[in-house]
Amino acid sequence: MSSIDLSRPGILPCQSIEALIATGAITSQTPFDADQVQPASLDLRLSDRAWRVRASFLPGQRLVADRIADVSMHSIDLSGGVVLEKGCVYIAELQERLSLPKGLIARANPKSSTGRIDVFVRLLTDRGASFDDVAEGYEGPLYLEIAPQTFSILVRPGTRLNQLRLKAGEPPKLETRSVGVDLQGGDVVGFRGRRHAGVVDLDRIDGHDPRDFWEPLTLRRGELLLDPGEFYILASNEAVEIPVLQAAEMTPIDPSVGEFRVHYAGFFDPGFGTDEAHGAGSKGVLEVRTHDTPFLLEHGQIVARLVYEPLTEKPTRLYGEGGSHYQRQGLKLSKHFSPWA
Repeated sequence: MSSIDLSRPGILPCQSIEALIATGAITSQTPFDADQVQPASLDLRLSDRAWRVRASFLPGQRLVADRIADVSMHSIDLSGGVVLEKGCVYIAELQERLSLPKGLIARANPKSSTGRIDVFVRLLTDRGASFDDVAEGYEGPLYLEIAPQTFSILVRPGTRLNQLRLKAGEPPKLETRSVGVDLQGGDVVGFRGRRHAGVVDLDRIDGHDPRDFWEPLTLRRGELLLDPGEFYILASNEAVEIPVLQAAEMTPIDPSVGEFRVHYAGFFDPGFGTDEAHGAGSKGVLEVRTHDTPFLLEHGQIVARLVYEPLTEKPTRLYGEGGSHYQRQGLKLSKHFSPWA
């Protein structure tokens, strides 16, 4: 552990995450994938065990496995690939396990591709008091709550739905930037998920015709009406740039300025949208779900905020190096869909 300096508050870069793996602070049921460590995060993978549950829960002072026994409807073997139905709630055991050293905490987020297909996921830990947060010194297994909202999904052992950031201390919030919505970017300003679409196979890249799953949206009178209970993909009005010594998280706005929720997958790795990583001009894609009231959205309206935090040191690789589905993106669906024809 001596190769990792935890005295400086910040998010750990990829080389520190790899050092934690090498020293056994992060272990896995199967060998780690070569591309599993991102510039400032670690992708987490489903194991072969899952449960259909009747309700979401927090473990409180108990083990997750004990709480699953209270709410499980049936167990599921993911080995051959299983469809998780929309409108249902599942708990899956993850392959990775943590043994965090003192001074290190962690936080999880859905991956970009997960948020863009409206799959709600949250990390659970034994005796965890909140979703997605991992306490200092936590030693134990990781579980994932999975709740598909618009599309049913096909998953297998190894499917990656969320990612983990590791933090030394409490990094200071460097700045907060407002994010507006782009409703003038072209003939198509967004997409709305079709309610009765087929299954999205999460391991098939570019393997689905987007017309079977999405309805393109055009403007009327310069406004976009968001209907309650619908799921939308929109783009930010501003380009997003994450400096190489920082990471950022997209956070919801105050509900007093809009009856909708933006961001399911809100984590941006260092180098996103930068010249250094050949990504200048990248926009943020916004996953939007309305609440109970129809809402008229106008071009440029503030819908989310970006909160920047420092890294402990510069990562040895940046977002998009070696290829990325989302570097230099505009309005773009998840990687599971072929380009809109």
